[in-house]
Amino acid sequence: MDGQAVRGLEAEALRTGRTLAEHSQDLRGIKVQQRTAFGNIDSLADAIGAPGDRSFTQRLDSIEGELGDVKRLLRALARAQGVDPDAE
Repeated sequence: MDGQAVRGLEAEALRTGRTLAEHSQDLRGIKVQQRTAFGNIDSLADAIGAPGDRSFTQRLDSIEGELGDVKRLLRALARAQGVDPDAE
């Protein structure tokens, strides 16, 4: 490989590294925006709920857990009836 090819590869590596760094910084900015948005949602939900109630996030986590339990129950019922719930 000649010197010009090596310099070309080095330049490409630098451009790629710069692009990756820019994308990484963009992702950090998006994460900050998401945290802010979720914090605002929690604050609004808490303001709507009664004092001492579980936070909105805790309520959502509870619902997700209950839905998981329902899914497991439905899968077990399907299997008991000889139906494969994973079959398409």
